[in-house]
Amino acid sequence: MFPWLTALIAWPLVGAALVGLSALGRSRTGPASAGVGLARPLALLFSLVEVALLVGAFAAFDTGAAAEHQLGATYAWIPQIGVSYAVAVDGVGLLLVALAVVLVPLVLLAAWKEQGRDEVRLRRFVGLVLLLEAFMVAVFCARDVFLFYVLFEAMLIPAYFLIGGFGQGAGRRKAAVKFLMFSLGGGLIMLAAVIALYFLGVSAGVDPSRAFLVDELVAVDLGTTAERLMFVGFFIAFAIKAPMVPVHSWLPDVAGNATPGTSTLLICVLDKVGTFGMLTLCLPLFPEASRWAAPLVIALAVISVLYGAIMAIMQTDLLRLVGWTSVSHFGFIILGIFTFTPLGTAGSSFMMLNHGLATGALFLVAGFLVSRHPEKSQKIADYSGLRSVTPVLAGTFLVAGLATLSLPGLATFVSEIMVLVGAFGGSPAGSAGWAIAAVPGVVLAAVYVLLTYQKIFTGAPAAGLEALPDLRLRERVVAAPLVVGLLVLGLVPGLALTYVDAPAEQSVALTTVDEPADDATQMGSDQ
Repeated sequence: MFPWLTALIAWPLVGAALVGLSALGRSRTGPASAGVGLARPLALLFSLVEVALLVGAFAAFDTGAAAEHQLGATYAWIPQIGVSYAVAVDGVGLLLVALAVVLVPLVLLAAWKEQGRDEVRLRRFVGLVLLLEAFMVAVFCARDVFLFYVLFEAMLIPAYFLIGGFGQGAGRRKAAVKFLMFSLGGGLIMLAAVIALYFLGVSAGVDPSRAFLVDELVAVDLGTTAERLMFVGFFIAFAIKAPMVPVHSWLPDVAGNATPGTSTLLICVLDKVGTFGMLTLCLPLFPEASRWAAPLVIALAVISVLYGAIMAIMQTDLLRLVGWTSVSHFGFIILGIFTFTPLGTAGSSFMMLNHGLATGALFLVAGFLVSRHPEKSQKIADYSGLRSVTPVLAGTFLVAGLATLSLPGLATFVSEIMVLVGAFGGSPAGSAGWAIAAVPGVVLAAVYVLLTYQKIFTGAPAAGLEALPDLRLRERVVAAPLVVGLLVLGLVPGLALTYVDAPAEQSVALTTVDEPADDATQMGSDQ
């Protein structure tokens, strides 16, 4: 079988290397335009070939066995400590790989003019985007815990430079350092848990040469105390990445200071590693600890839903507002995961995809808007009346916003309803009450979306904005696939649910804890 996943991981690395090598032998004092004409189309070509590889992977994937990890390959990497190059995807992993692969060419197109004619910066930018793509695809495929950790940390390198080196806000370097410190801190805690997991697995009889493989570790009895401690180690790292209150504060700073394209990749794709890790590592590896921690996790998830929405309403910076909406929506995703119901878990998995499409559209269209302002202002108060000036931009922003507030007919509505209904039937004590508490988050989303649209697009055009150009062809090509995706998955959600339903049922089954029989039942069975 063709190694689809390895090809999807390796191809962007080849592209990043060729973009860098294309500068060899060229003088930096030569004509600035000579290399600029090559780097952009070369990076876009590699990202589009990556989409073709993705189509091949989907064709080879058996949707009838979506709960099984398929298209896999396992090779010894560091056999002395049991580390393997092990990759495979179930339906959820494949959809998140697709999200990363589809967004990258759109981001490259959206950022087509951003670096101007600076050859050196342009090469670095597109090379970092391709490098980040490779790491994001790989982390959603990793089936070795140590490999997952390495990729979890490696993603920070291109992300850090994309924020600090290519951001557009005055605080971009501070935001990059804050992002790095939060992520590294969580990663170091997870590393301690990864090492402990290895030793406990070996002591329980797992082959030392395969002791980091997830499939080998799932059945290991870790002991209650050890399991809970390791769960905490993994969960803190994933909560930071997700991001979840109270370890979320890096995200609004990144959203306000990075380019819209960088924010799209970081918040819409890379941050999904947090919720993906909760679903595919925390639940199967630490089932008892996941149940034990669920009441607190659900409470924090609902707080994230409400706090993120309230903070979004209070924002004066458009891109920070979009960042805060993600804090709220990640709360819904985490809520669904820890309700331990097939419906809620499937809804969370579907919402990971939908959030990426809706928020990606919102970031990119907001970026198009900011780029048109004479002063590149991100302040909402600096805009008004643009519905009559840029009707296509206004309409696209409205569709993305309506998807963010989960309007019926758009994909996010289906997944959010699944999460809430699943939460009402969840097994953790009080989950129904928390689900009720989360419902106002839907109303608050309508407030921050519609108020923002009203301020920016209705009324009389602000001075100096009367002649702004509407979306150009390139920008429409960027927005169209995201809008179409939201509409299609909203009207025909089964296209994606086919990939997430079976994995959700399996996740719930893995975390099911047999309740001990009560005394009367036990006495009856003895007789």
